Amino acid sequence: VADFRAAVGRGVSGRVDGRTVMVGNRRMMEEAGVDLRLFETEARRLADEAKTVVVVARDREALGLVALADPIKPTAREAVARLAAERIVTQLVTGDAKAPAQAVAQAVGIDGVSAQVLPEGKVEAVELLRRSAHVVAMVGDGINDGPALAAADVGVALGSGADVAMETAGITLMRPDPRLVPAALEIARATWGKIRQNLFWAFFYNVIGVPLAAGGHLTPALAGAAMAMSSVTVVTNALTLTRWRAKL
Repeated sequence: VADFRAAVGRGVSGRVDGRTVMVGNRRMMEEAGVDLRLFETEARRLADEAKTVVVVARDREALGLVALADPIKPTAREAVARLAAERIVTQLVTGDAKAPAQAVAQAVGIDGVSAQVLPEGKVEAVELLRRSAHVVAMVGDGINDGPALAAADVGVALGSGADVAMETAGITLMRPDPRLVPAALEIARATWGKIRQNLFWAFFYNVIGVPLAAGGHLTPALAGAAMAMSSVTVVTNALTLTRWRAKL
């Protein structure tokens, strides 16, 4: 293959035996002037089956279609339902065609769909939500998701994804299980709860102990013991988080 080129969000092209070969989506073919009318009915049927349709063309002549399907993970619907129970609105932002994207969203219960979105479009979608005073978490695993992960308030990458996504995200899930997304939210909230509890106990000990010590009601030994006890209380309370287990 000579003169190989990859068009982000569209497909690839190159020269084979002196002839230009393209493999990509409808947008790529339309921009190149490829006539798709011969395969229009079959492409629509495949799209209705929630499959991504890729066109193979040579010298601007469509030769055939390739249908790709990414099976939905069995735990995806449960993960989305748990997020919905927390009143979190979910949206699928994908470069795939509209029909398969809507089919996937409907199957797992996702609230909204933005299809045929290029990588820069994902960043724009995240920034639009942030400008609307929303706190945005972006979940992704591909190279194209990196910029959007960086633009979100919280970037979540799946451990089985691309290195770029994991390096950019603030949270990396070690298994490709969608249920770990709501689990990450749960442990984050539990951690924040412990922080507030520990701040309360730290202030409580100081508010009670400092006036007593300043008034001469506590000996240095008792004051030191009380201070040590406050540290033990805070650390012990924090260690209770080690008993937390994800609901999987």
